[in-house]
Amino acid sequence: MLAEPARGTSIVPPSGMALYIHVPFCKTKCPYCDFNTYQGIERLMDPYMGALTQEITQWGELLEGPVVNSVFFGGGTPSYLNEGYIGRILESAGSSFQLGADAEITIEANPGDLDLEACQRLVKAGVNRLSIGVQSLDNGLLSILGRRHDADQAMEALQIARNGGLSDINLDFMYGLPNQTMPQWQDTMQRMVSQRPTHISLYCLTLEEGTPLHHWVETGKLPQSDQDLAADMYHYAADLMEQEGYQHYEISNWCLPGFECRHNLCYWLNQPYLGVGPGAHSCLGTFRFWDISSPGTYIKAANDWSANNSPPVVELTEEVLESVFPVDHQEYIDPETFCAETMFLGLRLLEGMDLAEVSEQVGIDLAQRYASEISDLTELGLLEQVGPRLRLTKPAHLIANQVFTRFVG
Repeated sequence: MLAEPARGTSIVPPSGMALYIHVPFCKTKCPYCDFNTYQGIERLMDPYMGALTQEITQWGELLEGPVVNSVFFGGGTPSYLNEGYIGRILESAGSSFQLGADAEITIEANPGDLDLEACQRLVKAGVNRLSIGVQSLDNGLLSILGRRHDADQAMEALQIARNGGLSDINLDFMYGLPNQTMPQWQDTMQRMVSQRPTHISLYCLTLEEGTPLHHWVETGKLPQSDQDLAADMYHYAADLMEQEGYQHYEISNWCLPGFECRHNLCYWLNQPYLGVGPGAHSCLGTFRFWDISSPGTYIKAANDWSANNSPPVVELTEEVLESVFPVDHQEYIDPETFCAETMFLGLRLLEGMDLAEVSEQVGIDLAQRYASEISDLTELGLLEQVGPRLRLTKPAHLIANQVFTRFVG
């Protein structure tokens, strides 16, 4: 039995936390998506705003206004919300938490939702980073993915965002798609790097059971993806971006120097974060918990909750979480789980992790705790020690999840 790791004496350390805001609305739901998102519920936008700001206020009172280093609007399609909503949410966050002038504030956007005035209003509201869901620059593949934009609109959106005052911009792309070819991928990647976005994320398609795309592949309407080809696509993109001066800092993420996503680094470094909104997940203190997923039920819970019952707390407990109106489930993160997660999250970073430094932070000797696993994976050529840092080898990048399972259970 491991001793309790040293995770700080307060719920949120003085260094602060990250804030995730879930926006569940979509104009249309993509056929590959299994996230907690909904189309056709625009009528709930106003009551959602009321419930969300109420949740933010409640957490500000409970946690006594901790420092927030980053805010991330995810979804769903946050850009589907009126920019006035975004401004109101950030005002609520700013009055409930210590939101610094240098905080990273990201909003995910669909290319078709961006125009010059919208971008200017986002900047005025405080947004300083944009993540555009491009996914592909091939119109045929965009059609398969059910996207609302075409390739020209995607490239135009990037320029519009820049003209509107947003210079820190991530572009999301997907590979390993049905019917996707290497020439298509090469063309997409070459066009993408020529635009010099500050950040690029590449995700291999995962067919999620219950989604239309999964059904189409299972029934033969679309072919299975070629996993060997997907691996070649990943390596091609990695080589191209290295040539173009991008830093490969996490398995699926590249950036120009100094433009790492600070919000996601919080996750990979296993630091505290608070999620608000329907279905949003949080990790604070020794608990992981998540909100009611149904937007309608989330809103009703806010309406039923009695205000002024959120005195500050010094320790997060089951009883405290049960009193928070939108929390639906909670789980205690035992020391074994915390250490395992610290290992495999840290190993997602290309620089790996300084085991001695991280061990001091968590209060447990991770090199000793995982000596057998580290030795076995090193012999298999999947881990390597470079100076004080333990990291994945290049061949392990595409099978990282298989490596990570060695640290769990």
